[in-house]
Amino acid sequence: MDVRDLVGEAFAGMLARPVRSALTTLGTVLGITTLVITLGVAATAGNQIVGRFDELVATAITVEVPESEHTPLVAWDAIDRLTRLRGVVSAAAVAESKDSVNLSVRSNDLVDPTRVTAQTLTVLAATPGLPEAARGRMTRGRFFDTGHIERADRVAVLGEQAAKMLGVTRLDRAPAIFIGRNAYTVIGIMGDLRRERDLSAAVIVPPSVGRQFGLRDVTRVLVNTSLGAADLVAGQAPTALSPGNGDALQVIAPPSPTRARDQAQDDVDALFLILGLVSLVVGAVGIANVTLVTVMERVAEIGLRRSLGAARRHIAAQFLLESTLTGLAGGVIGASVGVVGIVAISAAKEWTPLLDVWLAVAAPVAGAVVGLLAGLYPALRAARMEPVDALR
Repeated sequence: MDVRDLVGEAFAGMLARPVRSALTTLGTVLGITTLVITLGVAATAGNQIVGRFDELVATAITVEVPESEHTPLVAWDAIDRLTRLRGVVSAAAVAESKDSVNLSVRSNDLVDPTRVTAQTLTVLAATPGLPEAARGRMTRGRFFDTGHIERADRVAVLGEQAAKMLGVTRLDRAPAIFIGRNAYTVIGIMGDLRRERDLSAAVIVPPSVGRQFGLRDVTRVLVNTSLGAADLVAGQAPTALSPGNGDALQVIAPPSPTRARDQAQDDVDALFLILGLVSLVVGAVGIANVTLVTVMERVAEIGLRRSLGAARRHIAAQFLLESTLTGLAGGVIGASVGVVGIVAISAAKEWTPLLDVWLAVAAPVAGAVVGLLAGLYPALRAARMEPVDALR
């Protein structure tokens, strides 16, 4: 039996029972489709996870400034040098001292013994870039600028929580708060803080006004960088803020989550690969079962072929080729359906579909291998049949 006769007999055997062949192929189609979709979705989902981790890469840096008995280590105008560094998105200097913590702040100058009119809040001094550096926004009014600082205007910005505690909800009438005996006009309310959330319960004043509360020196600097620039800026920030005294500053930068990101992607890939292999095994069992049933139904044909001179290898090759072709057809159809499924899922989730070319090429080959392995036992059983027993 040459190769052409073998292929012809295999196709004839498949087409002799088209419905059964189609159902057998469907098992492989489902297995290969599930494998391709799971691996493709795993790669696509892993890419989305990597993107989420990249968004969380350390971009927030805090520089702690220790106290100095002589000249301040960081001047208020040092922020201008820092913002000129490549990769710095926003930065602000903040001053806080023991004397400015737990100060009595009230929203009016009326002394009412029947109710509490004063709140214990923290007073801070900061540069105008604080809302951006704290990753917040001005929910009401505006933040003070360099003009307020140069004129030493008695203005203040309240954190969102501090404003609620003091009952300040409107700024159109220029409300004032009282810290000690002095009144300060509230020009803005800052909220939606994603960093330094303790500022929500604080009163922020210009540095020129903060000297009244002992806020003369910068105690920390908040820096936001672009993606990937955190390590570089962390190394350059101390020198930019305090040339010659950079070693005295402490830079705090969150570690990069690269290892966690890679581990998460590996776990997702492994999970989906296991699910795909399980589906493929189910398809292989289906092919083996149907092929075995086919062998049992074609016992008379096998006996006739053996009587006419067919060798054992010819019978085994015929059934192996039939199961292999069934698996190959299921692999081609399953790979096509799987690619379409990946694109559809990605479109529904608004993801960027990611599929390796080797997977689409290897899926039909995998289907053929599954069909070959699934038909191995039925083919060997058919080849072992004796002609007399088969015909009887």
